[in-house]
Amino acid sequence: MRRRTSRLIGTIGSLALAGALVACGSSASDTAAPLSNAADAGDVKHPEWSKYTFTIGDNGGDGSQELAKVTGVFDNAPYKVKFARFTYGPPLVQAAASGDIDLGSVGDVPPITGAAKEYGFKVVAVNRSLTPDQAVENIIVPKGSKLRTAADLKGKKIAVPQGSSAHGLALNALKSVGLTPKDVKLVFLDPAAGATAFNTGKVDAWSIWNPQSAIAVKNGARILVKGLPPIDQTSSYYVANDSSLKDRTKRAALTDVLKRLSREFAWAVKNPDKYAQALSKEQGIPLADAKASLAAYSNRVTPVEHSDIELEQKLADAFLDAGQITTKVDVESITDNLLPAGYDSSKLKVTS
Repeated sequence: MRRRTSRLIGTIGSLALAGALVACGSSASDTAAPLSNAADAGDVKHPEWSKYTFTIGDNGGDGSQELAKVTGVFDNAPYKVKFARFTYGPPLVQAAASGDIDLGSVGDVPPITGAAKEYGFKVVAVNRSLTPDQAVENIIVPKGSKLRTAADLKGKKIAVPQGSSAHGLALNALKSVGLTPKDVKLVFLDPAAGATAFNTGKVDAWSIWNPQSAIAVKNGARILVKGLPPIDQTSSYYVANDSSLKDRTKRAALTDVLKRLSREFAWAVKNPDKYAQALSKEQGIPLADAKASLAAYSNRVTPVEHSDIELEQKLADAFLDAGQITTKVDVESITDNLLPAGYDSSKLKVTS
């Protein structure tokens, strides 16, 4: 789910849609879905929204599409929604900028690498981990590796999804021990190719998020560097199309979309078994693996705060200093909150 320089987008732009667009429908259950009447108190019908169909970017199978079916969270929405699957963040940001999707969640780096290319999108909300002491991504090494610390990565090959949050983790981990990208060999691979390279011994380490990290560790890999502060964030960010945000009516409807998404995830956190089933189905992984990585997907949705902008700016400056982007990014200029101040999805009342 987490997370994602120009070469990357040019190389895999055609792979942005990893799955067909699927219209969201009602739950197949004979009983009412738990969120089928989801709406904020005092909400009105908004018939003017009926002309809209919103496409939600699903980053690596975060469970959003399956949860929409299970919870019925969009069943009574006055607009239609559909989902587009992406393997990771940079192509999702590009799609948001071009208007191919309206909203999607990515890691901390894709908005930076996207903004460095002046794509037309804004960061509109934050997904904050409910378990901030648990890393959502790590730098891992194969079973039997002699590498013990980040300093041992000098001269080694590290598989990294370029422009991703895991790319940011690798840069910050190296910087923390006085190394630069020139001191290692960053091998830019998408998650699937990275897994193959890691499992066949073609790289010495792999910077990657869950569930790939959790699955690899379960199979014998070892965590070399945990993706935790101060070298990594545990938050991710929602991005939206800039032109949609400038249309007052569409913006209001898009805010409703985001609130419903946050409501389905709030429900999922309180129903972990069903959440794991949704992740298992969407990602095509065993249920046990989905349960092992569940903490990485347990979040609360809030507005972007000043502290988030500061963290993102620090990361953007690190990418510029390391030569991974060539244009300075002003994070505040690409931030446009959709949610009201004080909004926190973990405080929503949802039916189990």
